[in-house]
Amino acid sequence: MDISDDEILFSNEVVDRVETSRFGPFTFQIGVDRHEAAMPLQRVADAQARFMSSPLSHVANRLDQEVLVSSIFGTNTIEGGTLTEEEIRDALELDPAQVQAEEQRRAVNIRTAYDIAQRSAQGPHWRLSVDFIKQIHAAVTDGISHKYNQPGRLRNNPKNIMTHVGDAAHGGRYKPPQYEGDIELLLDHLTKWHNELVTAEIPALIRAPLAHYYFELIHPFWDGNGRVGRVLEATVLHGAGFRYAPFAMARYYMERIDQYFSLFNLCRKRANKKATGPNTPFVLFHLEGMLAGINRLHDRVNAMVKSLLFETRIRHLRDTKGINPRQYAILTQVMERDRPLSIDALRRAPWYEALYAKLGDKTRQRDLSTLREQGLLSVDEKGFVWPGFARSK
Repeated sequence: MDISDDEILFSNEVVDRVETSRFGPFTFQIGVDRHEAAMPLQRVADAQARFMSSPLSHVANRLDQEVLVSSIFGTNTIEGGTLTEEEIRDALELDPAQVQAEEQRRAVNIRTAYDIAQRSAQGPHWRLSVDFIKQIHAAVTDGISHKYNQPGRLRNNPKNIMTHVGDAAHGGRYKPPQYEGDIELLLDHLTKWHNELVTAEIPALIRAPLAHYYFELIHPFWDGNGRVGRVLEATVLHGAGFRYAPFAMARYYMERIDQYFSLFNLCRKRANKKATGPNTPFVLFHLEGMLAGINRLHDRVNAMVKSLLFETRIRHLRDTKGINPRQYAILTQVMERDRPLSIDALRRAPWYEALYAKLGDKTRQRDLSTLREQGLLSVDEKGFVWPGFARSK
């Protein structure tokens, strides 16, 4: 992905004013202060360039899985999902025919939607369309019980049922279009407007949050709108060359959920008041998330590569008798943990005790002391054990 100076300092506004049948007027606009956005855009572009120059190929499969689980956890939790990351990881490993619990189904559905998004965005001629939006919604809500929702079908409120979005704590309640004809018209205009932005060479880092924002204002389905909107945002970014960060955004939004929800209302109210650059706050929030996400991913890749190099090193030491099999077992067990364990917990671990069942305390102490002297293992001031490549500061 390459962002030119002309794209960074975009100056053209593309506006589409739509008269609906029942909802009233609806305006699509970039509405972003280009001077405020210029520096964050550049920072994201620079971070992405650094990230793409890192040794991704060595850890791509592992990074893919981590980002997938973290993203599903984030986007699912925003919508009230209760699965932990570990439970999501377990659900994704099930055969689809074995998935019966609805919470697991929600996680598997999001993965399916991500797969569709990634495959679609990789096509050279992909463009946002109403059919694509319906396809993502069908994937997200497949098999999920809801009184009114039908996967891939637009909402059409009966007169006695009103849809509202938001609450007083996040800037107020908003009544989106209720009539299916208005919803379909606005979705059609949203996709065409977005594609006009592509033609006008508006950066994906601007287009993606705007597509997300306006999709949520239309709120076209009975269920799943938040999940679909975040997938649409990620698809636009993925098509522009951002491979991992778009899907990591869901975690960023979840961690700042109050700000995330409030900004939709803030920007909507700014537009109603004809404020200059009404969509700037949401776009800047998105850019902050992309920058944080890319930097976090870069750090994670570096840590993964260090881990791989460390594995190679200790394997060589074992093979050349630089360390003994017991020491190698200790190092591999410590490395496989997601978090450090205390030195006392290490000594009490059944696998550790088994290593020394027929050996004395001096041998235990000598093995650990040698690993620490060689820099292969460290114990911090709180008594936690770390592998040598990840020594705590």
